[in-house]
Amino acid sequence: MLGPGQPSLPPPPLLNSQTRSGFGVLIPMSSPVTVLVTGGSGLVGSALQSFVSADPSRPPNESWVFLSSADGDLRVRSAVESIFERHKPTMVIHLAAKVGGLFANMKEKVEFYRENIMINDNVMECCRVHKVEKLVSYLSTCIFPDKTTYPIDETMLHAGPPHPSNEGYAYAKRMVDTMNRAYNAEYGCNFTSIIPTNIYGPSDNFSVENGHVIPGLIHKCYIAKRDGTPFTVWGSGRPLRQFMYSGDLAELTVWVMRSYDSPEPIIISVDEEDEVSIKDVALAVVKAMKFEGEVVFDDSKSDGQFKKTASNKKLRGLKPGHEFIGIEEGIQRAVDWFVENYETCRK
Repeated sequence: MLGPGQPSLPPPPLLNSQTRSGFGVLIPMSSPVTVLVTGGSGLVGSALQSFVSADPSRPPNESWVFLSSADGDLRVRSAVESIFERHKPTMVIHLAAKVGGLFANMKEKVEFYRENIMINDNVMECCRVHKVEKLVSYLSTCIFPDKTTYPIDETMLHAGPPHPSNEGYAYAKRMVDTMNRAYNAEYGCNFTSIIPTNIYGPSDNFSVENGHVIPGLIHKCYIAKRDGTPFTVWGSGRPLRQFMYSGDLAELTVWVMRSYDSPEPIIISVDEEDEVSIKDVALAVVKAMKFEGEVVFDDSKSDGQFKKTASNKKLRGLKPGHEFIGIEEGIQRAVDWFVENYETCRK
């Protein structure tokens, strides 16, 4: 049974007697296609639900199942087997992982490595055993080498050790890329992976202490406006980042699932010229929140790495026409969602 609030999305009404599957072949309407999403209740899973429910190009026989942690412990092979037996997925989008902040990664390197290895091994092997036609797993730019040149691209993933602070998580995630190629070479499996840059949007974790940059700033600005206090941004505001609205990532994830059939990973990111400073992001939050108080940049706090530019050259070569949602519009959407859902959202 699906967890509370995580319904499956049934196929839309039948339109004709045939439809084109995500693999380029015509299949009868009687052949259902089930897409299973692990970690389906978070930021990206929620964006996928919103996108596919309104996607006009969605095949009429395609249904989606979004799993939450209530559906089973993915670290346990028997639990994953039960999920696959129950839903009989045709395709899988694998978002679930053990994740945490800097200090958790430093303190629990063994757990971050072992638990992610178990999760990924169980999902990948069940995909093989149950003859899943396509598996799309999520990686992260934080698993790239600590010492590298920029912009980073897909060929540089294994070019050196990751930062020591998150090496347990990073090596476990890198093994997904290795095993995608191994499963393809030995069994002919169509397994691939996405490497997204910084994501933000509705249903994020808006914790001031543990959230990522944009949701954390949104919550801090909300509190400053409510309490009539200054909006304090940690650091100078000078570092640059590529931020991507979750709706864009959802749309491009579905495109990868249906159209990208290489075991080699693909970076999903806004263009290099769309990199923005943390200061510009903070001011966009101020504008969206209609905050009229004082904005303070506390440069006694560390800025962290100045830039982590990623190249989306492969993506642009395959899908040149995609137009990303601009940073101001995306932040306005995220702020509006946060204000509307303040009482119940993760924070």
